[in-house]
Order: sequence, then structure tokens, then C-alpha cells
Amino acid sequence: MVSGAGAYSFLFMRTIETILFDLDGTLIDSIRLILDSYHHTMAAHGFAPRPDADWLRGLGTPLRVQFKEWIHQPETLDRMVATYRAYNLAHHDRMVRPYPGVADMLAVIRRHGRRTGVVTSKNREGTLRGLRRAGLEEAFEVLVCVDDVQSPKPDPEPVDRALTLLGADPATTMYVGDSIHDLHAGRGAGVLTAAALWGPFTREELEPGEPDHWLARPGDVLTAAGLASDR
Repeated sequence: MVSGAGAYSFLFMRTIETILFDLDGTLIDSIRLILDSYHHTMAAHGFAPRPDADWLRGLGTPLRVQFKEWIHQPETLDRMVATYRAYNLAHHDRMVRPYPGVADMLAVIRRHGRRTGVVTSKNREGTLRGLRRAGLEEAFEVLVCVDDVQSPKPDPEPVDRALTLLGADPATTMYVGDSIHDLHAGRGAGVLTAAALWGPFTREELEPGEPDHWLARPGDVLTAAGLASDR
């Protein structure tokens, strides 16, 4: 694990009391399902296909934000969101799984008494289903979903809301995410940020987000938080 921002020793002296996580691409491996859901939706509504890169660029933002780049009629947008969700739910349990090492990492965090939360741009129904499918539904004290905020990521409001719900201090909180939008939201909220490189994005793609920590694998969260594995 390599720490960034040129403040290595200072960051490691800081006690991390709260760890927040993005969901898709960070806790659960759902990226192929997300991309397939976008492709199916575009085809079902008669739109030309778009490459994976177009959809990945907006990963971490809500469905409506993604579709609005190309679709401007509210009625069409509503139908497309409904089509996406129906396809996604139909294939969800077959395609979604936790990333290796995530469950063990979360168990150590809880044993050390750290506060935990999920901050995601997915709706609450989808978030709960993903956590149940991955066996992680008991690992988090709070969930902040797109339904809970007016300004989703990359705005800091979702992270701010999690901090408020937990009564957490931004100075002792770390937000772990796989997208540039996660890093911007965390930085805007004044928390430490950690880039999860096991998701779909490369270090080069995430460098503009200036994360405080680079994480090669889920277990690196423990090192970044100053926790021993105790295994």
C-alpha cells in the first residue's frame, strides 16, 4: 500500500475512527452487470449503442445523470430508468458478488470498534439487495443512498450526511471508493480519501482525484486505517 499526497507520516499518525465505503466497484463486483444493464436499456429504447468507456466515465453517479447526457425528454428518461432497473434486478443475483477479501477486511474493522457506513449513488432497494447478495448487510451502521440526498456525488452532500448520521469527525474519517466521483465527494467533505484499485479504474485514471491512499487490495484498507489484521 502506498500513501499519496506527500503526507505519509502525518496520515499514519492520525487515528481513523470512521470508514465509509462506496458500493459498486468497491465492496461488490457489479460492474459487468451495470454495463450490461446500460447496453440493454439503450437497445430496448432504440438508441445507438455506446461503448463501455462512456458508461464507466459516469460510474458513481446516479442513473438519471448518466442518461441525461444523451436523453433529454423526462418521459423517455423515466422509462429508461425503469428498463434499466428491471434488467438489473433480473440478473442481479447471478452476476453480483463481493470482491475477495472484502468480508474479512470489514470483520476486522468491526472487531476494532470502528464506525462504518456505505455512501452510494444507487437507490436504497438496490443497495440493500447488493449487500444481502454479498453477505454484507450486517457490516454497516448507516447507508446513504441516492434517495437520501438532493445533490449526489461528486457533490460532498452524501458523505456529509453519513458524517452527520454517525456523529463522525471528518478529520478522523476515511472514504474508500473506486471512482473519481468518490474521491471528489470525499475531498469536498473534508475526509481522507482512499482509491480502490481493484475496481474498474486504473491509477492513472484516478490520479486527478488526489487520494490520500492508494489501495491495491481490500486488505490495504486496514493498513491505511492503522489497524492490524489480527489474523
